[in-house]
Formats: sequence, structure tokens, C-alpha cells
Amino acid sequence: MAEAERTIETPDIPDAEGAGETGSQAPADGAVADGAGDTAAAGDTAAQGDGATAVTGKGRRRLVALFTVAVVAYLLDLISKTLVVAKLEHHEPVEIIGDWLKLEAVRNPGAAFSMGEAFTVVFTVIAAAVIVVIVRLARKLRSLPWAIALGLLLGGALGNLTDRLFRAPGVFKGAVVDFISPAHFAVFNLADSAIVCGGILIVLLSFRGLDPDGTVHKD
Repeated sequence: MAEAERTIETPDIPDAEGAGETGSQAPADGAVADGAGDTAAAGDTAAQGDGATAVTGKGRRRLVALFTVAVVAYLLDLISKTLVVAKLEHHEPVEIIGDWLKLEAVRNPGAAFSMGEAFTVVFTVIAAAVIVVIVRLARKLRSLPWAIALGLLLGGALGNLTDRLFRAPGVFKGAVVDFISPAHFAVFNLADSAIVCGGILIVLLSFRGLDPDGTVHKD
């Protein structure tokens, strides 16, 4: 009889152990939730990193476009001037469209279109400053039209600056080689044309509200 009473009063030990095990699983579930949160946070960080990489890649492509345009403009100007000096200087002008358009070799100590011939050194310094500004601005460049415009400016400025540095009568005083001679207009070269085209494109982009970094603003 005593043994029967002890059997009834004694709790079921296996059930108690099972309850303990069930309670011990709760922190594990919380740990799983924390792990899921960490994974989501890591995913957000990776997404941000991908976005930064995309922006950086776009900026690099725009830099490549800028310097490609600049190199092409510079080489065309350099080659054309070399041919003009070798084949056209000290010769009669070559008529392209009668008297309306001629090729005529002219040494210009002034600015574009033969203006300001008394300020050769000043224009040389200005051209060098323009090049520095363009290179600094290129770090923020995200717009292809701006890359083309700045590339034209850079190539043209480098073309005329090369003449001022290496042609007679001396460094910083060299005369620029001009050869495109329309009727009733100043004689100019391909570098001048690149500078003017780049400037016009910049004005148009500014009117449209497009900034070099690719953003569009409205006044």
C-alpha cells in the first residue's frame, strides 16, 4: 500500500526532462532570428556597395570619353598644322570654294580668330588655366554630353597651347598656325573650331539644366 502511494505522489521524471528541453530551445530560435537579421543587414550593405561600384564605373567611362575626344581633337589639330607648315606655308592660298573658302597659312600670336595679338603670354596662361580647371572638373563627371564638350575644349586648348610653347618666336610667345580662311572672316584652325563647338555645347547643356555630375536642375 505504501509503495502504491509513493508511485502516485512521485512526478513523471521523463516529462519534466522533456519540458526542460523544450524551454532550452527558445534561445536557439531567437538566435536563428538574429542570424536572419544579420543576413539581411549584410545584403543591404552589399547592395549599397554594388551601387557605389556602378557610380564609379560610370564616372570612369565618362572620363574615358572625355580624354578620347580630347586626344582625337588634339591629334587632328596637330597633324593638320604639321601639313600646313610643310606644304602650304610660303605658298599661294589654296581655293576650296572659290573666294568663299581658302586654305592659307597664317601665324597668329593672338587668341582664337587672330584677336588680341599683343597679349600672347596672357592667352598662354589662360589656356593653361582652362586645362587645369577641366582636369579638376573631370573628377565629378557623370554626363556623356559634358564629357564630349569638355573633351573638345581640352583638345583645342592643348592644340593651341602646344603652338605657344614650341613654335617661334619662343616659349609662351609662340605664334599659333591658322589656315582655314572663310571670306569676310578671321583665319582659324581646328583647335579653334573644337573650342567653339565645345563652348556652344556647354551653353546648350546649361540651358537644359544638365550638370556635369549628371543631375538635372530646374530654375
